[in-house]
Amino acid sequence: MPDFIPPAKPIIGDEERAAVDRVMRSGMLAQGPEVAAFETEFAAHFRLGRACVAVNSGTSGLHLGLLSSGVGPGDEVIVPSFTFAATANSVALTGATPVFADIDPASFCLDPESVRACITERTVGVMPVHLYGHPADMVGHLAVADQHGLQVFEDAAQAHGAAIDGRPVGSFGTFAMFSLYPTKNMTSGEGGMVSVDGPEVERLMRLYRNQGMERQYENEVVGFNNRMTDIHAAIGRVQLTKVGAWTRQRQANAAFLDAHLVGVTVPPVAAGVEHVYHQYTIRVPEDRTGFATALREEHGIGSGMFYPIPNHRLAPFQADVDLPVTERAAAECLSLPVHPSLGQPDLERIVSAVNAVAKAGA
Repeated sequence: MPDFIPPAKPIIGDEERAAVDRVMRSGMLAQGPEVAAFETEFAAHFRLGRACVAVNSGTSGLHLGLLSSGVGPGDEVIVPSFTFAATANSVALTGATPVFADIDPASFCLDPESVRACITERTVGVMPVHLYGHPADMVGHLAVADQHGLQVFEDAAQAHGAAIDGRPVGSFGTFAMFSLYPTKNMTSGEGGMVSVDGPEVERLMRLYRNQGMERQYENEVVGFNNRMTDIHAAIGRVQLTKVGAWTRQRQANAAFLDAHLVGVTVPPVAAGVEHVYHQYTIRVPEDRTGFATALREEHGIGSGMFYPIPNHRLAPFQADVDLPVTERAAAECLSLPVHPSLGQPDLERIVSAVNAVAKAGA
């Protein structure tokens, strides 16, 4: 069998290694000039038009963003259930309650009309996830939020460079979090970057990530040690110079899969949207596990099931809600390799394998 094609593959090159070595030689390892430069460069590269604050993980970014936006005990924030648990966890960590709404079947992102049906007197915000690199319907979410006096927070963990009618995700909400985990479209090794709408949210973010201090020993709030190191920032700065080309390659890979896969439902893209394909997610209505096993064992093709257990059914939440579109997606979604390390022979193997397995199961 040919070499295994993994579902994801972090790319770390000599430039990243040299950047780490430069920081190690400097002796300045904790949050310092590399972090400050990374924040400025990230905002400029993705045309966010607002300040960015670096933290040690995407989950920290969501948590501190919510705290900085005034979310706390007694509040409710409406979130999708079809997402990684960090979305709901971050709400719960503030003392607020995550309320689960359903998703749009095409984009897999939070449905504004389902959000509308979940609003109560305790609702203070809504947090759509730009899932798999496809933007959520921010026009719809902002309209619902404006009507009901809610804040909008963006979980953009998987959506670096995605846009709606030319406007980048991360520029719509009170804050937006981008993950820098190794398998994301770009990485800092580990970390998160939070774009913030306004100086007060930015100030609080910087306080909360640094033990509640702007000036040493003058603690203003109960804070955390959620700082990014200069080592991680140095990696991220190099990756910023590469992520544009990687995104274009992901989009080209997705276009090839779109054009050649048969027997499966390929991911649709909404009008006016730039999809950055963190994942390329198909639907397998029958025996998804068997489909994935055949790809791996018979063809050497990896895949991923994101997310087989929706958040509302996880042990910490156990919410009694009816989310039929979410449940169907959780049972059917399978993500195929789309990462920029794929060559043309890899793409042809993926197409051949998926089409063969789909035909065998027909």
